[in-house]
Amino acid sequence: MASPSDVHRPSPVSASFPPPRHPGSSDGQGHEVDLPRIVPRRHAGRWLTAAAALLVFAMMVNSVVRNRAFQWDVVGRYLTTTAVLEGLLLTLWLTGVVMVLGFLLGTPLAVMRLSANPVLRTLSWGYVWIFRSTPLLVQLLFWVNIGALYPTLGLGIPFGPEFVTVKTVDLLGPTLTAVIGLTLHEAAYAAEVVRGGILSVDAGQTEAAQALGIGRPRALRRIVVPQAMRAIVPTAGNMLIGTLKGTSIVSVLAVHDLLYSVQLVYNQTYQVIPLLMVATVWYIAVTTVLSAGQFYVERHYARGSARALPPTPLRRLRIRLADLRARLERATARRG
Repeated sequence: MASPSDVHRPSPVSASFPPPRHPGSSDGQGHEVDLPRIVPRRHAGRWLTAAAALLVFAMMVNSVVRNRAFQWDVVGRYLTTTAVLEGLLLTLWLTGVVMVLGFLLGTPLAVMRLSANPVLRTLSWGYVWIFRSTPLLVQLLFWVNIGALYPTLGLGIPFGPEFVTVKTVDLLGPTLTAVIGLTLHEAAYAAEVVRGGILSVDAGQTEAAQALGIGRPRALRRIVVPQAMRAIVPTAGNMLIGTLKGTSIVSVLAVHDLLYSVQLVYNQTYQVIPLLMVATVWYIAVTTVLSAGQFYVERHYARGSARALPPTPLRRLRIRLADLRARLERATARRG
């Protein structure tokens, strides 16, 4: 058994290493002791990589800005002309209509694909299979020439007499044909997007709703779909941007969208590169706005009781500026 003298005797370790002092502490004689400042680790490779990337980017920007072949004065002159703005408005209208109609048709297809009815499930799968397997340009050209297969379209009793008959050529113009072709194509992808979002929701949500006596349609509308929006919105945003750019393919149908309007101008002036840059600038501007909107829509549906939302780009900038201001103030105070 240890004696009392052994209990109160300090250990060699504690005698050799005095307890650490905090900043502003005294060394026992009334003098303040400053502990060494912790210096963060230097990342030389990171800075060298960033400098090399910035150098390459600066060279690319310089080659674009100083290259006279782009004719930036011509780009600025045609950027807001009436023909270009009318083509831009038609492109935006076509994008909005196709996306709305595509999801209105794709959502029932997704529900049919998840149905227990084998007929509905097979029909939905077949629709998605056909329209995803065929190139969009082929589909548009097919709808343009649909009059060769069906010269007239009628409304009447199935397998019986027709009450109203109209010529297909008179009914389907270039713009309507583009809307039909793009909508049917987008609906196939929208169906897969909605189906994937519904499958991302845990099956226990549906089981809990059924245990509470909530019907399947209501549970799907009020419980499953709102939670599935977290998975649907990012992919739907990518589809929206893809549709915006994909509408340029309707120029082969002589639809006066943004690209076709630009083509009409450079076919007369032979200034191909500047006019293509006009279309590029507008596509980039609209895509940037849509990307910003997608970011905030994703934040809206990402809310939750146990999920911290990431800061917005503006909030990140404010934090960085505040941190930089604090560092400058500390450096100034240290020098003074």
